[in-house]
Amino acid sequence: MAPNGEILVSTYTTTNNNNTNTTTTTATTTNNNNKKLHMPPPRLPMDGLQRAVSDLSFKLMTMEDEYSSDDLPPISEVEDARCECCGLSEECTKDYIRRVRDRSCGRYMCGLCTEAVEEEMAKNGGQKEEAIEVHMGVCVRFNKIGRPYPVLYQAEAMREMLKRSTYRSKSKSPRERGSGGGGGASKKAGMITRTTSCIPAITKEMSGPVMERLG
Repeated sequence: MAPNGEILVSTYTTTNNNNTNTTTTTATTTNNNNKKLHMPPPRLPMDGLQRAVSDLSFKLMTMEDEYSSDDLPPISEVEDARCECCGLSEECTKDYIRRVRDRSCGRYMCGLCTEAVEEEMAKNGGQKEEAIEVHMGVCVRFNKIGRPYPVLYQAEAMREMLKRSTYRSKSKSPRERGSGGGGGASKKAGMITRTTSCIPAITKEMSGPVMERLG
């Protein structure tokens, strides 16, 4: 019994060899006015929390050892590869560069140039080497003229279009080609000839009413 009518309650701890049991009793004080004042509970020991953290760290280290870097696939190194047609540079793996060279007769080409070569192959009958040479010539001409002199390159393209249109206009039609080896008689026999013209008849019909009005 404490002075002034207060009751003090203490805390005790029991310990054995296997584990530690802590029994805590909340301290309560009583004054003369029969009022109870609750004291804050004491702090719990940190030994259990530290032990749990250490166990978790040990498990994580064990998992890292199981999934070591030796089991992961190797990362492929990339290098800059420049297209031999248009000059475009891109990062590719060595395996990809080797496959493209095998498909393109030993030359590395980008995706756009590969599509252009396939279209050229469809025109020339499937000859890949010739299609690659034609496309490389177009790219070289564009890099020399088209990039530094775009107006000059446009004028050259218009000249090529005019040349093609002139060649087509001078070429013979299929009817003339078929009748070219038969001589003049066969050419005249194959053509439709006109006996009379319709212009005089139209002129006569139009001039009749005009003369009547004037008369």
